[in-house]
Amino acid sequence: TQGLREALDQERFELHYQRQVSIETGGVTGYEALLRWPQPDGSYISPVDFIPVAEDTGLILPIGEWVLRRACAEAAQWDESHRIAVNLSPIQLSHVDLPRLVHQVLLDTGLSPHRLELEITESAMIADMERTTHILRQLKALGVSVAMDDFGTGYSSLSTLRAFPFDKIKLDRSFMAELDGAPQSRAIIRAVLALGESLSIPILAEGVETDAQLSFLREQGCDEVQGY
Repeated sequence: TQGLREALDQERFELHYQRQVSIETGGVTGYEALLRWPQPDGSYISPVDFIPVAEDTGLILPIGEWVLRRACAEAAQWDESHRIAVNLSPIQLSHVDLPRLVHQVLLDTGLSPHRLELEITESAMIADMERTTHILRQLKALGVSVAMDDFGTGYSSLSTLRAFPFDKIKLDRSFMAELDGAPQSRAIIRAVLALGESLSIPILAEGVETDAQLSFLREQGCDEVQGY
């Protein structure tokens, strides 16, 4: 906890950006901001290890604000007006006056609202669906877009989609990892893409690393991909 607090105070965190690409054109459509914590020896502590600690201690709130502010400030300086996607923790959704914070950050950084996409996981919604959908509607009223992250890993993804008009569905990377070995993964990907089409919600597939994965997604009518 002490290390996290010092890293925040001394701005030792870094943002790395992962490209999001249109399948149709091959062009970059946006970037997702990924938080990294570099160590003196040049290694990195994975967010998988430090984010849960940050959530348990409440440090996720100032860290989350730092990420949002830094990502928007950097994106505002880019030559191209690509979209910037920022993840929100469930705790940010439940503890912060989020619409006011996002509005303030947009004003401070000069980033156009339509360039900001906020990603939330399904688990962030189901704790208090009514309150969360109210907050998300306020965010959309600011002009930012809202994406459902890690789709397909929760247990009520469909009812969550019914509760709120998401601007994008991000298909969890685990389906890509199993694409070659598990026929169920192919069937689920097809079903999610068909669902997106019928609801008129674009689908972005995460964890796309191979030409075979890309061509399968292209055949199935996926909109965007993201990967290392």
